[in-house]
Formats: sequence, C-alpha cells, structure tokens
Amino acid sequence: MLKIGFDNDKYLKMQSECIRDRIASFGGKLYLEFGGKLFDDYHASRVLPGFAPDSKVRMLLELKDQAEIVIVISAEDIEKNKRRGDIGITYDLDVLRLIDAFRNIGLYVGSVVITHYRAQHTADAFEKRLNALGVKTFRHYTIPEYPSNIPLIVSENGFGKNDYIETTRSLVVITAPGPGSGKMATCLSQLYHENKRGVQCGYAKFETFPVWNLPLKHPVNVAYEAATADLNDVNMIDPYHLEAYGETAVNYNRDIEIFPVLTAMFEKIYNKSPYKSPTDMGVNMTGCCIFDDDAVCDAARQEIIRRYYATACNVRQGNADPSEIYQQELLMNSMHISPENRPVVKAALAVAERTEQPAAAIELPNGKIVTGKTSSLLGASSAVLLNALKELAGIDDSIHLISPSVIEPISQMKVTHLGNHNPRLHMDEILIALSISATVNENAARAIDAVSQLRHCEAHSTVILSNVDSTVFSKLGLNLTCEPKYQTKKLYHG
Repeated sequence: MLKIGFDNDKYLKMQSECIRDRIASFGGKLYLEFGGKLFDDYHASRVLPGFAPDSKVRMLLELKDQAEIVIVISAEDIEKNKRRGDIGITYDLDVLRLIDAFRNIGLYVGSVVITHYRAQHTADAFEKRLNALGVKTFRHYTIPEYPSNIPLIVSENGFGKNDYIETTRSLVVITAPGPGSGKMATCLSQLYHENKRGVQCGYAKFETFPVWNLPLKHPVNVAYEAATADLNDVNMIDPYHLEAYGETAVNYNRDIEIFPVLTAMFEKIYNKSPYKSPTDMGVNMTGCCIFDDDAVCDAARQEIIRRYYATACNVRQGNADPSEIYQQELLMNSMHISPENRPVVKAALAVAERTEQPAAAIELPNGKIVTGKTSSLLGASSAVLLNALKELAGIDDSIHLISPSVIEPISQMKVTHLGNHNPRLHMDEILIALSISATVNENAARAIDAVSQLRHCEAHSTVILSNVDSTVFSKLGLNLTCEPKYQTKKLYHG
C-alpha cells in the first residue's frame, strides 16, 4: 500500500522561491544547470512517495515569465546514435520531443546548443534540420585538455571560440536528453561571454539527488547510487562544505572532484568564486519537504531492490557490465535488504515452481497479492492482469471477463495469418479484447473502470518479458521487476 511521505505543494513553493533568491543574488540573471529528468521523473516519485513526476516542470511554470529553456546535445552522441534507456529514442529525436513538450505547456525554448562540435556530418545534418524547423542553434567546440588547462579554457581560444548563446530571460535553464551532454561547460562558457559583455549573471545547479541535507546512508541517497551504478556515481560527504561551515552535507563524487576546477574557472572569470563548496552551488529543497521519513525510507528500499533486478536483466541481455550487479548487491547489503523483501517476488516464484511455467504477481493497493500463470491462450502477464482487475472490481475469480470463444480466434489469427509462433495473447491484446467485451459485458466494463487503480502497484515476472508486455506494465504505472532469465533458449527475443 502506497504511503505518502513527501509534500509536493510545499516543494513547488520552496523550490521556486529558492531559485528566485539565487537569481537576485547574482544581479538578475542565472544560468541553471538542470540535472536529471525534467519530465516524467519516476525515480523521484518512487523514492519520494507524494512527489509528482512532473514536479520540476510545474516548478518552472511558477517561473514561466522569467524562464528560458536551452537544450544541449553532444555532437558525439548524435554521431553514436545514442539512445535514452527509458524511452528508447535517440538523443537527437529526444531534443525534438523535449521542444514540443516544453512548448505545449507554455515554456519558452530559446535555442539548441550542439556541444563537442568537430564538424561531424551527423551534427551538421541535425543542425540543418533544426534550422529548417525554425529552431535557433549554436555550436560549442571541443576544447583541448578540458577541464584541466584553465588558462586555455577561460580564454579566447577556449570558451571564446564558442558561439555566444543569445538569451532574453533572467532564468536560463540548461537541460539535455541525458548525462555527458556538456551542460556545465555550456553554463561556464556563457558566464565567460556575459562577463566580457558586462552582463551580471551567475551559475547554479539543480540536482534532485543525492539529497544534500539527508544522511549519507539514508535509503533515498543509497537509492540514487543504485540508479546510477552504470555511471559509477558515489555519494560522499562534501569536504569543502564541512571545512567552510562545519556542517555535514552530502554530494556525489563527480561534483566534489570537479569543484577545485570550477573554483579556478570562477576566479579566472570573476576574480573570485561565489561558492565555497559544491553543495553551495545547488538549489535543491527536496529534503525540506519530507514529512514521513519512514514512508520515504520504505519506498527507497524497494527502489534499491528494483534497481538490482533491472541491472541483473541488463547484464543477462548483454547491456551492462557484470560488475554492476556486485555494486547493487553491496548497496542492498548496506541496507540489510534482499529480493525476499519484495513480496511479489516470492509469490511469483512459488507459482512458477508449482506449474513449471513462467508466472507473474501483482501487489494491489490493499496489500493483497494476486498471481497469474501461463496457459495455452494467455501469457502469465496477461493472466495476472485479468486476475488483478477482477480483484479490484470485486468480480468472482470463476467469471470469465473475456470468453475463450473470443480469445481463441485472436490466437488463431496471430499464428495462421500474422506469422507469430506464440499463440498466447499479450497484455495490449488482452486490454483491447477486454474493451470490446465491455460493450456487452457488465463485468468487463467494471474491470476496465478499475484499470487506473493499478498505478503505483508492484509487479514481478519470473522471466524477462517481451517489449510489448513490459511497455504495457509501464504505461499502466506498475513498478515491474523480472527475474534475469528468458522463457526460451532462443538468441532473439522480440
């Protein structure tokens, strides 16, 4: 059962006020490096129950008249055809998606910056496409010996060679499709150019995690390490903050390691640094808005287990290094948890052992666990979905929501005419069949009405699911984990 522990309204108010104060402290203009996801921050909503996935965007809407969005993309990522792991699209396409998303909610997108530019053909093609769409573009070049050669970087042969980004608002939000895009360097380059033009402005960083004013080993901060195991991010006590203020604050290794370099750059640009620690650079009010620490801790521990399963499946699919599993196991051990602390795991494995077939389980909002087994007509995911909807709608388990006489022709069509080897219906097919049945079947209609109650429920499968089923779980808002094994020994799994 989801227990709320985070005050989202308080967060929106405190966060927007903090950013306004930072803008004022620099004389009226701020370059704000935005880390993490602006849209659909489901990690934050899972570990901070009560945090809305669109909270960051809603916070920016509080500053709508002051804010301008600049999207950064690395030419190297365009060239490599790099993809977002969560939604599967390339970074260049995600830039277009982000522009549309920002504009649709009324936020102003000023331009796109192509960083690490070395006249790559793919980058030139993307720039041409953006210009044809009416989007202003700027180029930032690769600087030799970045970030160590400060005299070169902060000079006309370093930042000075970059295009000056033309901005018109007091808050310039620098965001990107993913990490490593060059957001920080873009901000620093702009500080250099603005300073030469006599424009007063500053830099700040907005990262939700780690939460600086929570303990180092708080489950929320450990969950962040679990989420970034592939980046080798490690939470640390900020030594600069401790020395400057005598206060303990949490940051992560990359920001702490780069801080002396940033300080040197600030001193080169401004003659002095505005910050005494990497924590000072942040504008994160997340930790101030937790009102039920126990609820947040429980949620974060569950996220750590989910991340372990995600990593194990990625390793099984050849998409991650096996060493990442060991890192996830260490994090679980540090929290004294294991997969056994995830109730749906035990329930699904028990059905799989009894039937010797793939199985699945869903934990409903009231804490009850329903299971599904593999049959001749339904996969385990489809079966558990129907069983969960029956329970939520108060329908007796013996009642068929969809008649076998409806399912059988669909299965036959899949095999006979569409070339599928698996006759069992996937979850999307079951939902379509259920929707059609709802026009003449009152129970099916009640089940459809109960679909929204699945959001935030926990689910587990004893095998790695097809892209179709895993996508449906995600769209329905369930938190899915899978055992790191396939149903068959085939090399290709669609």
